[in-house]
Amino acid sequence: MKVLYAIQGTGNGHLSRARDIIPILQKNKVNLDILVSGTQADIQIPYPIKYQLKGWSFIFGKKGGVDMWRTYVKTNSVRLQKEIKSIPVSDYDLIINDFEPVSAWACKQNQKRCISLSHQAAVLSPKAPQPKKTDRFGKFILRKYAPTTKQYGLHFKNYDDTIFTPIIRQDVRNITRTAGNHYTVYLPSYSDEKILNVLSQIKNVAWEVFSKHTDSDFFWRNITIRRIKNETFIKSMAESKGVLCGAGFETPAEALYMGKKLMAIPMKGQYEQQCNAAALMEMGVPIIKTLKTKHLDKLKQWVESSKKVDVYYPDITAEIIDRVLQEVTIGQTY
Repeated sequence: MKVLYAIQGTGNGHLSRARDIIPILQKNKVNLDILVSGTQADIQIPYPIKYQLKGWSFIFGKKGGVDMWRTYVKTNSVRLQKEIKSIPVSDYDLIINDFEPVSAWACKQNQKRCISLSHQAAVLSPKAPQPKKTDRFGKFILRKYAPTTKQYGLHFKNYDDTIFTPIIRQDVRNITRTAGNHYTVYLPSYSDEKILNVLSQIKNVAWEVFSKHTDSDFFWRNITIRRIKNETFIKSMAESKGVLCGAGFETPAEALYMGKKLMAIPMKGQYEQQCNAAALMEMGVPIIKTLKTKHLDKLKQWVESSKKVDVYYPDITAEIIDRVLQEVTIGQTY
């Protein structure tokens, strides 16, 4: 069986998940090719990539949201169309797509089945939690960005039969966890200056901030700023007192799995993160809208609190992949 596994390369979550999925696909003795599109990822996958594309990336800003202007400037529609036409999707028995637009649109143009295995597929399910304020445009973008013909989703809970609990990478499952004295912070859509200004106002607390905006590690007052390195970040979380992060998927899921106290700040104008925030809030995780001085009291309350949310995330990655691979028997066109 010839399989194309297409991965979104914006952010770290998709590639982190791929590090566990790829060896399981290989154990199933499939003829596997890997496609990665997008920029702004801080980790690599230790497997050969057949198609490395620029794709269509959302660029993180420094004020809590997506930098829409830079996203627009970086998106070259002529180049994107060429990339879509360059992918020989007809050569594959199965295309597995983790929110990757180039292969998704190539499949759509060639009337080829494309199976989604992503968090976004779960977010779009009517059975998953939704924010109180409807964002029709955000939902539209999420639906049209990487269209697929069959969806399997990953979420904080299995809200439906085709929604599974998170794939927690083995690096996280196997690491020793301790209750340290620092808090791990990952807020890639905020500038270092903004983070330093707010968190330094909470005294007697050690913060370890992992930044997309620095070229070197440094220490200021009660805050350590670190470049993002996969092993260093996991170790920091495992030894932390708690985790303060955006309302993405992988980092909150890993923090919950580790039994860490968690607070999340959803990115502005990012529908998926608003949905994640709604789900986390429903589970009992505290949410603040923005990283601003006016939310210092809520941050302090969280620091002083000992409340944690218990979850059960079993290692079912092999079962998920088995179910996805069964799709090849259903047919290749729609």
